[in-house]
Amino acid sequence: MGDPQRAVRTYLDHLSVERGLAANTLASYRRDLRRYLGYLDGAGIADLDEVTEATVTGFLVRLREGDADHPPLSSTSAARTVVAVRGFHRFAVADGLATADPASGVKPPAPAKRLPKALPLADVEAILDAAGSPGTTLALRDRALLELLYGTGARISEAVGLDVDDLDAVDGTVLLRGKGSKERIVPVGSFAREAIDAYLVRGRPELASTAGGARGALFLNARGGRLSRQSAWAVLVKAADRAGVTKDVSPHTLRHSFATHLLDGGADVRVVQELLGHASVTTTQVYTLVTVDNLREVFAAAHPRARD
Repeated sequence: MGDPQRAVRTYLDHLSVERGLAANTLASYRRDLRRYLGYLDGAGIADLDEVTEATVTGFLVRLREGDADHPPLSSTSAARTVVAVRGFHRFAVADGLATADPASGVKPPAPAKRLPKALPLADVEAILDAAGSPGTTLALRDRALLELLYGTGARISEAVGLDVDDLDAVDGTVLLRGKGSKERIVPVGSFAREAIDAYLVRGRPELASTAGGARGALFLNARGGRLSRQSAWAVLVKAADRAGVTKDVSPHTLRHSFATHLLDGGADVRVVQELLGHASVTTTQVYTLVTVDNLREVFAAAHPRARD
């Protein structure tokens, strides 16, 4: 009923003309579907109605294992290819080129779970010290910013979005606005409070006196405006470089370290979930994998019956 080669050409035309996909995206679809056509041809399939769910599953296995002409694909790359194949078969049915969709039940492989990268406490402390070491107005701000990030687990976007009024000096808490405008109140530790107080007293007034337009913002740039996420990220990179900690430092590094160090210290995963503002505890549980690795290392080194 449906020639696979002709059906793929029709589908690619649809993606280009009707859906207006970008050239790079279209090229990716074309490459993935060309490989799929090669697989069908090798299986002796000349009609779309001959394709079964087992055929599509076999193609997925081939993607993951590789062959003489292709190296094995990662789960992410294989998933992208399967998505292209699923879209193609769905289109073929809708356009009358096939009577059934054999790919609808084939799920793309889940991406490998990447463990968050946490820094040792000594590296975190070195970064915090380096941020405030010059003792300038901006250094006071930078130390307060990084102390807040590590002391509360806030995302950088949450930190730069803070206003002075979001701080509660009496309760020692801060109001963070997370994803989806969800708010949470998080305690602020003594080190972060001291750094923020020093910035509010000796640093922020000088920055606020310039001709800026963000008078209520907690963290200001040199022009008196609200500090941007990109500039806050640069603060972390600069402090890490000055401290000699250049490996695995990213915008989320201090947040990851906050969560991991809490769990290492015995905090309940649901408490950490609330502090991080995760909607599901499943998201937070990835950090427990890190702490289990730490426990395993300690166990292997210390227990007399754990050694090989």
